[in-house]
Amino acid sequence: MRALVWHGKEDIRCDTVTDPELEQPRDAIVKVTSCAICGSDLHLFHNFIPAMLPGDIMGHEMMGEVVEVGPEAKHKLKVGDRVVVPFTIICGECDQCKRGNFSVCEATNRKKYLADKVFGHPTAGLFGYTHLTGGYPGGQAEYLRVPFADATHIKVPDGIPDEKVLFLGDIFPTGWQAAVQCDIQPTDTVAIWGCGPVGQMAIRSAVLLGAKQVIAIDHLPERLEMAEAGGAITINFDEESVVERLNELTGGLGPEKCIDAIGMEAHVSPSMPDTVYDRAKQMLGAESDRPHVLREMIYVCRPAGVISIPGVYGGLVDKIPMGQLMNKGLTIRTGQTHVNRWTDDLLRRIEEGQIDPSFVVTHTVSLDEGPEMYKVFRDKQDSCVKVVLKP
Repeated sequence: MRALVWHGKEDIRCDTVTDPELEQPRDAIVKVTSCAICGSDLHLFHNFIPAMLPGDIMGHEMMGEVVEVGPEAKHKLKVGDRVVVPFTIICGECDQCKRGNFSVCEATNRKKYLADKVFGHPTAGLFGYTHLTGGYPGGQAEYLRVPFADATHIKVPDGIPDEKVLFLGDIFPTGWQAAVQCDIQPTDTVAIWGCGPVGQMAIRSAVLLGAKQVIAIDHLPERLEMAEAGGAITINFDEESVVERLNELTGGLGPEKCIDAIGMEAHVSPSMPDTVYDRAKQMLGAESDRPHVLREMIYVCRPAGVISIPGVYGGLVDKIPMGQLMNKGLTIRTGQTHVNRWTDDLLRRIEEGQIDPSFVVTHTVSLDEGPEMYKVFRDKQDSCVKVVLKP
């Protein structure tokens, strides 16, 4: 089959690789009909998150048709079922899964010893996302083996285009969880840093959850326009002070809820001291992630507010203002998304027409064009926000 394969830093190729086969009784094989490039894939593309090996198959946002089912998955799946595959691999049986904490499933990370060293405790296995999370082949491919497939799937009805339901596997529930973690009240202002795909979903989720006003922060005009279309007030950080504008919009009090939809590769104005400091620390190996957004959120968030972090961080950050965080009584909520906790409700909202997640798609191309689209997506060329690949 054809698949997008990691060969090293900024080197993704469309290669011919061995077709996947059933390995365990709870497995299924899915013929991929649509997959997507995610902002988290760029962390691997840049080699910011370690433990990728040449030959690893990329991708964790995919859907398709079941073509083969293991004997212990047949009570939940059958050949011909149309499924979205969450990026989190879940057993459905461990203590964390029973609590709905699917992204920290205790059974699916087959390389727990690596995660223990880096994170202090294993996370769930993830598709196409380094050997720290199990080293599972990803879904930017023609076929995908789904471990624990009886639990790790979302059935979707026929008749709905792929693009409407594809994002149930990652960015839609990620944006939704980011907003839910904020415990949004009708009087709240929610500020969202980053108007990429997750940020766009967080904007619409905050609106659906009844925020008084939603403020979106970025510097790319096409992303700010998309955010405004979703109901947000926008701030272009290249053109105005984020802090001053947020104070203006909140009567000097700051937003009650703040969402970091950027993560470890935050970009700010090149003239700002934080940029020089963080990049210098990265070059020296003394800091792995750029936490400018975290610092700014702690500074502007209203006392007793909530900071929600769906943006991915992989290692160490520096100069976090813990004194402000503690004395303002802020709550921080983080985590990879517990996808299956949210998907029944989100699928219902799609079917009822409350939201059509396909609004975020700007480019649809063949799998063979994937390597080039990684660069287009990275460089934000051609007003690129979200890329869907068709194997």
